[in-house]
Order: sequence, then C-alpha cells, then structure tokens
Amino acid sequence: MGFFGNLFGKKKSLQGVHSNQGWTSLFVHEPYSGAWQKNDELTREDLAAHHAVFSCVSLISQDIGKMPILLKKKQQGVWIDQDIPERFSVLNKPNHYQTWQQFSEQWTTSLLLRGNTYVMKVRDIFSGKVVGLKVLNPDLTKPLISDAGDVFYQLNDDRLNQTSHEVVPASEIIHDRINCFYHPLVGLSPITACAVAAGHGLEIQKSQRTHFRNNSRPGGILTAPGPISKEKAQEVKTQWNENYGGANAGCTAVVGDGLKFEAITVSAADSQLIEQMRMSNEVICAVFHVPQFKLGIGTIPAGQKVSDLNEIYYSDCLQSLIESRENLLDESLGLKDANLEAFLDLDTLIRMDSVSQMQRLKEGVGAAIMTPNEARQKLGLGPLEGGDTVYMQQQNFSLEALSKRDQLDDPFGKSAPNTPQNTENSDQKGQYQGIFKAENQYKSGQFVTHKGSLWHCEKDHLGEFSHENFKLAQKKWGEE
Repeated sequence: MGFFGNLFGKKKSLQGVHSNQGWTSLFVHEPYSGAWQKNDELTREDLAAHHAVFSCVSLISQDIGKMPILLKKKQQGVWIDQDIPERFSVLNKPNHYQTWQQFSEQWTTSLLLRGNTYVMKVRDIFSGKVVGLKVLNPDLTKPLISDAGDVFYQLNDDRLNQTSHEVVPASEIIHDRINCFYHPLVGLSPITACAVAAGHGLEIQKSQRTHFRNNSRPGGILTAPGPISKEKAQEVKTQWNENYGGANAGCTAVVGDGLKFEAITVSAADSQLIEQMRMSNEVICAVFHVPQFKLGIGTIPAGQKVSDLNEIYYSDCLQSLIESRENLLDESLGLKDANLEAFLDLDTLIRMDSVSQMQRLKEGVGAAIMTPNEARQKLGLGPLEGGDTVYMQQQNFSLEALSKRDQLDDPFGKSAPNTPQNTENSDQKGQYQGIFKAENQYKSGQFVTHKGSLWHCEKDHLGEFSHENFKLAQKKWGEE
C-alpha cells in the first residue's frame, strides 16, 4: 500500500495464506491433502482411529508432555537451574483448565494431527503481563498477511478460549508448525503421507470384522444335479439363509434333492492380510519416525540395545519438536531479556531405562564429572554429608571421614613447613633425614627426599617407599 496509504488512513487489506498460492484452504478440512479429489470419504477422525496412527500420536505427545519445563541461566559457560519467577508463572499453570502436562500434550497432538499449533497469549489488561496460554482450535484459526508483509491471525468464536471473530497480530500468537512444504506459515500433518496406508489398514480391519461376524465361515455355493428355475433357486437360497445363516450359522444342514454345498475357499490374496497390515504399520511408523517396538508391533532389532534405540527415537522423532518448543517459549515470553532460557527436562526419557541411567551416573561420579550428591539428586535421593565435592580416589573412603578432614582449619597441611630451609631455626630441622633409603628406619614426623620431592613420614616405616606411609609435602625440591 505504501506510505501515502498509511498517511491518509487507508485500511490495509489482509489476505489468507492460501489465496492464489496454487493450493486451497480445503486442506484444513481434509483428512489428508487431495482426499476430496480422490473421493475418499475417510475423515480425520477415521484415520486417527487406526491403531498405529493413534499410538504414534499418543506416544509422542505423552513423552513430551511428561517433561517438566525448566528455566536455566548461563553462568561461566554452564547452564544453572533457576526457580521460575512470578512474572513467568504461566509456565507452571498455563490456564485455568489445564496443567502443564495436559497443555503440552495438546500442543503436540495439534501439531501432529494438523501440522500447526496456535497458542494464544492471554495478557493482564493493566500490566500487559502474559498470564495464560491457550491452545486454539486449528479449524477456527487462520494466518493472514497484510500488504506490508506483516502476519496476523484470524480467530473465530470459541467459548472455551473466550475468543470472538477478530484479527490479532502475530505477537499475540505462538505458532508452531512442521513440514512447511508449500507455505512457511502452513504446516502439514504426517498423516498426509500415511493416509493411504492408514485407510488401507482400516479397510482390512473392516473386512475381517465382517468375516468374523459370520463366525469365520466363508460363503458357499449350492449346486443341483440339473437345471432349476429362477423361482426355485430363489426359494432354496431363502430357505438356506434362514436356516443356516446369521445366528444359525454353523448348524447342521440337511441337503436333499441332489443339492450339494461347496464352500468358497480363502483366496491367496486374503491369506496375505497379516503381511499387508504389517506393511501398513511400517509405513505409518516410518512417517512419524517412531521405532516399531515402541508401539508393541515390532521386535527389537538384533544386536541393538533398548538404550540405543531410545537415543534414536529421541534424535529422529522428539528432538526437533522439543527444541522448536523451547525456542518459541524463549522468544514469545521474552525469557532471554531476563537472561533465562526454557528447557524441557530430558531426564524423564532416561528414566525409561534405569540401568543406563545408573551406569551413566556411576561413570560421572567415578570420573569426577559430578558430585555424589548431584547423582543422588537425579535419582530422587537426599544429599549426604561431604557429598558436594568431586573425588579422584585410589582407595575407598567414607564420605563422613572425608567430611571431618575437610572441616579442619588446614586439612591438607599447606601451612606446615615444607623444606628444611624453613626449619633452620626450629626443632623440626633435625627431622630431615636426607634422601630416602629402603634400609633406613624412619619415624613418624620425619622428612625425606624421594625422586626430587619432599615427603613427610606419617607412620614408622622400614623397607620400600610407600604412599600409604609417606605424604607429599613439596612436589619439587628446593621451592619456597
């Protein structure tokens, strides 16, 4: 529109993202793209009822939903957990009818089934503070673009979320989307790629339901030894169905007049139903990037551990969804302005495999990467006295004994005289015994030189040099 249009108050026009883009907004109401053109009457609800689709969506949404939200602040290059401040209390309780877990699950479900998630920010009318977050119905929300390229969202009547027919700027909507193949503001559901496979699976199940309703008995043919009239054939058929069909199926039949019943055998195509169902499940799992064993419809591949497969499940399926949500929360709530960033707690994924978690913590403590109390916190256990320090131990010592040592004013004896030069005018000067020799007897309190270092004798000793009986006093001989 330009500068003069704004100057004279000309109203800007808003255009839907589907207009003149080569595809229409009909996709919003289709179970998958192109369903109406194919005269496919399956609805979105029908496709979501397929057990593999339902399992993939519920598994992903529940796994992400059970991850609590954490706020962290970077200090000296390390992310440190922070309590959620009052100004960001919406991260604890997003709205009046949902917990954070329910809110997060709905966010993910909308994203997987519709390709888009619209979250409206509810603000305090006086302070402008965000006091609520509500996931909108995608059928009632539509992105719009102004003449200047600004993004707006059209909302329709929604009693639960208290929205009316209005247009709001993009700053008031958190828009998460996936698979933006055709427009950067419109995502596509994975169902788009697996709808045919899901529909095929549903048709197989419906066919088998009909088969089993007939007591798993196939149809058959009554043959006569000679020609019969059309009326007679209809009469025989009616009598047969009344007496041996429906609820009477499986009863003993008495066939006279030379009639013979021949059952229709199961065709070769019907014998491949299990393989076809398996193929349908494989396609759906591949589209949602979910390992089949997670849904209970496959086995663990040979040579792979559950922990390795969980890592694959996280990196291929969950990571992109999680990081996108974290970035959106940071940007939309202004967390970075407060030197904070949002993270979903990934430790809940590790809890799926307790053995791997325990091994990870054990190695972390043993390698002095984390303290024992940090490891205990991961397991939901209380701290122990003296457990806030990392240790590189050659032997096992009790944390209580080490804690008592650390409470001393000079636990490592750094203030004690280190060299004979420091003891020239003291009684300890005579305690220096020169270079260590195995044939000499050493008393507790004496100093000796061994391999260029000064050592203090802790216990009476005779024989080969021992770290148990000698404590390092000065690493390099002659230093002050």
